[in-house]
Amino acid sequence: MTEGHTLDFPAIWHDAIPYERFVAEAEELQKLWLGIYDRFVVPAWALEQAAVTDGTRLLCITEDWCWDAANSVPPVAKLCEQSGRMELRVVKRDENLEVMDHYLTNGTRSIPVVVVLNDGFRELGSWGPRPRELQKWAMEHKDTMSKKDFYVAMRRWHLKDKGESTLQEVLEKGQ
Repeated sequence: MTEGHTLDFPAIWHDAIPYERFVAEAEELQKLWLGIYDRFVVPAWALEQAAVTDGTRLLCITEDWCWDAANSVPPVAKLCEQSGRMELRVVKRDENLEVMDHYLTNGTRSIPVVVVLNDGFRELGSWGPRPRELQKWAMEHKDTMSKKDFYVAMRRWHLKDKGESTLQEVLEKGQ
């Protein structure tokens, strides 16, 4: 997080777009975003945890071309929709670098990032760009295989995990 400058979360939230609009306007990977959302089943434990998060706002920094985001954000969006207690909005990374630069990963603008805000727009924590286990694997293997094989392996991980790690880690930030 960038030191010395705080973000105006109410203003950022006001300008952020609803998830549904973000996906509807997606120019890349739209079918993947829609397919993952449509097939995702929110686990009962996640709905139970979300039941105590009334008023939580999730601000997602992402872009529609991001494979990591297309795998991680739809489960979060579906949880928000089904819980009725959390709201998700999106800011595009490339149009909001001043926001993105508060959430660098090892000095890079890695996405997605989900910033968890309470109902008073106080930051409770942030998550991203990948579930911890997958991020550890990615850092260990990013230079050991082709880009295609790397992304295929990460997609397999996401399919096996079924969004559970992402939901668990995002919900942890709001507690």
